Amino acid sequence: MNDTATLDAYGVLTEPTTLKIQRVLPGPIERVWDYLTKSDLRKQWFASGDMTLVAGQPFTLTWRNEELNTPKGKRPEGRDEEHSSTNTILEVDPPRKLVITFGASGHVAFDLAARGDTVLLTLTHSRIPDRGTLLSVSSGWHAHLDILGGKLNGEDGPDFWTNWAKLRAEYETRLTA
Repeated sequence: MNDTATLDAYGVLTEPTTLKIQRVLPGPIERVWDYLTKSDLRKQWFASGDMTLVAGQPFTLTWRNEELNTPKGKRPEGRDEEHSSTNTILEVDPPRKLVITFGASGHVAFDLAARGDTVLLTLTHSRIPDRGTLLSVSSGWHAHLDILGGKLNGEDGPDFWTNWAKLRAEYETRLTA
């Protein structure tokens, strides 16, 4: 694979272990920030867990992906109903930047830029340890961001697990091309 592999709307591998995804979301920027940092809002599209927004502070994220949609989505066989990871805040600059460790799967930076009535979210997941993890986090981020976009638009968004499976198959194809 080249140093920079284009994945079109699926993101860009800026290097073999770094995925960058951009989304334009409805603003204002403070609202998107709240969906990133407040557990009660974040659990609606991603994972729950209280954060103390100070660099060096640990926090736990807990996923219950089948609860992200109404009605609940159907979890694939072999996937846990719930899982958690311990993370640390590395950098925080409200409401523009949040950088965290992501369990054992590297670092994630959320950069927000106001663009009139919209917000450009740039998510950069770096230090992804292996191809299997890359496939999982790539499809996971896209499925979660699709739900975030829906929530910010006042909608439910696509079923997480159905969308995740479709996206994972697409990443399998794109990353082996």
